[in-house]
Amino acid sequence: MESLRMCIACREMKDKRQLVRIVKNKDNEIFIDSTGKKNGRGAYICKNETCISKMQKQKLLNKTFKTNVSDEIYSQIKEQILDAK
Repeated sequence: MESLRMCIACREMKDKRQLVRIVKNKDNEIFIDSTGKKNGRGAYICKNETCISKMQKQKLLNKTFKTNVSDEIYSQIKEQILDAK
């Protein structure tokens, strides 16, 4: 059975292997979890530019992680996802 997760931008349910996991750990560090196994609160985002831009524009990680996420972190995440394509 596949593990479905919801993209925080488009709200579509997709297999978690199609999404990128972003984690906030107990030290409040926010980063991309390429293994999918790191400890912390996870949020999933589609690997397409539309969802990534929406996440950045609407500051969706701030809402998901209930913390202030800097523009720099959004830019790093956007860069890492788009470079990996």
